[in-house]
Amino acid sequence: MKFNTKVIHGGQHHDPSTGAVMPPVYQTSTFVQTSPGKPLNPDYEYSRAANPTRTALENALASIENGTRGLAFSSGLAATDCILRSFKAGDEIIAMDDLYGGTYRMFTRIYKDSGIVFHFVDMNDLNKFKSLINKNTKLVWVETPTNPLMKLADIQEIGKITKANNILFAVDNTFATPYLQKPLDLGADIVMHSATKYLGGHSDVIAGALIVKDEALGDQLHFQQFATGATLGPMDSFLVLRGIKTLHLRVQRHCENGAKVVEFLSNHPKIKTVYYPGLPSHPYHEIAKKQMSGFGGMVSFTFVSGEKEEAVQFLEKLKVFTLAESLGGVESLANHPALMTHASIPEDKRKEVGITDDLVRLSVGIEDAEDLIADLKQALA
Repeated sequence: MKFNTKVIHGGQHHDPSTGAVMPPVYQTSTFVQTSPGKPLNPDYEYSRAANPTRTALENALASIENGTRGLAFSSGLAATDCILRSFKAGDEIIAMDDLYGGTYRMFTRIYKDSGIVFHFVDMNDLNKFKSLINKNTKLVWVETPTNPLMKLADIQEIGKITKANNILFAVDNTFATPYLQKPLDLGADIVMHSATKYLGGHSDVIAGALIVKDEALGDQLHFQQFATGATLGPMDSFLVLRGIKTLHLRVQRHCENGAKVVEFLSNHPKIKTVYYPGLPSHPYHEIAKKQMSGFGGMVSFTFVSGEKEEAVQFLEKLKVFTLAESLGGVESLANHPALMTHASIPEDKRKEVGITDDLVRLSVGIEDAEDLIADLKQALA
């Protein structure tokens, strides 16, 4: 199947008991057994281990990312946490230097006393990256494009290095989505999504996902998920699955609107720098063209003045864009990373990677682009 068909039919089956076209919401915690230790259906004993609605979503996730197994979690951070539970004191993890604030918080605060050593590096400096690899290196963690500076990393080149050194390679594919980028095909071992964002697509669910290409790794991660309990409920699974069925249509419009918003911002006298991988001036534009089929709907920018107050005033004046955390919904959202999504990162670290106090991040939705541009124009006036 091609992708537009996969999002609707990939890994999916009509309900065998009723013929329902959409998977039912199996709102049950447990399943009947015909004899002790013999469930009526061998796949289902207890919903923390497996639930038919969640299974339908997980099969769809595996299909759209070209993996062998998908796992659905109660949040993107729960999915990330599940991966980290694979490691022990003395193990080392190399991560990209520009990360979602929640990921950075987990790495540096939740796991700080576990004995796991984290290194943060610009993944485009492959020599620096390779210099950090040693016998204790167990995982490489990459976001591409990153949140919020839209930095990219060459998945294929990093994958060659991790494979040669027998290191697990995980990619946060939340911003790009499998519609635009397929990390498993490029050499990654694990794909992570905050399914709250583009996969769900309607700002009505919190969810996370992991997709792997190695079946044994999938079994290991499923056991860790089952044993720690961060599973996605059936109703939320249904909502994400429903969102996936329109992913291709929505992301295409996100891309179209994003390009128009970027053109407007790039020519506005109050705007200093626009961060968007589709711009020829973007430092990683060539990588984007190499590994992405489109450039997405996420845009960040700074002001000529460099003043936080100007960014705050701009955000307060928006009428169509909603000032709120999160991203990837059908509605356009605006965010101040330093005060909102990335506030958990120390100020010196934010400034070190380029998250300045005048930085604004936009999640460009699927409204009429003319209305979005008119809103930006009046807020900048």
